[in-house]
Amino acid sequence: MAKSILKITLVGAAVTAVIYLNLDSVLLLSQKSITVGAATVGELTVLMGLAAAVLLLLLAIPDYLYQRYDHEKQIRMSKKDVRDEHKTMEGDPKIRSRRKQRQLDMAMSRMMQEIPKADVVITNPTHYAVAIKYDQAEADAPVVVAKGMDFMAERIKLIAKQHEVPLVENVALARAMYATIDVSQQVNEEMFQAVAEVLAFVYRLKERSK
Repeated sequence: MAKSILKITLVGAAVTAVIYLNLDSVLLLSQKSITVGAATVGELTVLMGLAAAVLLLLLAIPDYLYQRYDHEKQIRMSKKDVRDEHKTMEGDPKIRSRRKQRQLDMAMSRMMQEIPKADVVITNPTHYAVAIKYDQAEADAPVVVAKGMDFMAERIKLIAKQHEVPLVENVALARAMYATIDVSQQVNEEMFQAVAEVLAFVYRLKERSK
């Protein structure tokens, strides 16, 4: 509403200014012929139109700049809101803790599902347990499919016993593998010989039990 009033005021001011600047010509219209008078009126009309257009254009420029500034400000605020929300979600200790716990639970569940597929579980015997699987078609070296310490080691051994996976006690090897090899990683060269001997022992036991 205010903008409309301002525009009308500017147009009125432009018309008034043109008439005032050409007041002599307006006053002499009655003394001129119809043709000359019409030409004068036409010229004044064009001048008034141009003056009004220039004023409206001058008014539109700051309006456009303000609208653009306001739009960009809203966009920046929207992006900032998204960043703040993301930061809040990421920074909330409870949310981070729950996410981390879910990841740990999923990893633990996958690890426990692999224990029955293992060829042997090497134990400390009480503090460490490392489950190993060797499939020549899938890997060049034995792979650690599960490992744990203390309570987790007991769970690994329990599941292994339930699925008749052999338990072999080797204190140094179990401790070294737990410390240096992650789950789903292959046994490194330094321990390959020791692990191969354990696997050979297990395979011999299986052959004897047939």
